[in-house]
Amino acid sequence: MASIDFLQQVISEDGLIITGTLAKVLHITKTDLAEVTGLSLDSVSKSARIKSHKTQTRLRDTVEIINRVSEWSGGIGRAFAWFRSQPLPSFGDKTAEELVKAGHAEAVKAYLARIAAGGYA
Repeated sequence: MASIDFLQQVISEDGLIITGTLAKVLHITKTDLAEVTGLSLDSVSKSARIKSHKTQTRLRDTVEIINRVSEWSGGIGRAFAWFRSQPLPSFGDKTAEELVKAGHAEAVKAYLARIAAGGYA
């Protein structure tokens, strides 16, 4: 799946991440999605909570990182596997998932931008 298709599938017309579709595209449950993003199940299941700034920020960071990685990893599935399991030496071997959960998504995005620009990890 091309990254444009991925983004079009998981972002609604009003700019919100659609949690059900995101979980489906990643082949996980909403419970898994909550765990991966460090959010509560209510945050990814209840419409009022899905729309909250904190929930959308965490989901958007996750989607943006997976989308960036998909361009060089061979697709969304592989990018998601990278997100969950690839230790990042620059961050004490924490994974992108661990960093996003800890509120360090911007650092992961900056790291990916350095790599894209030809820098070292």
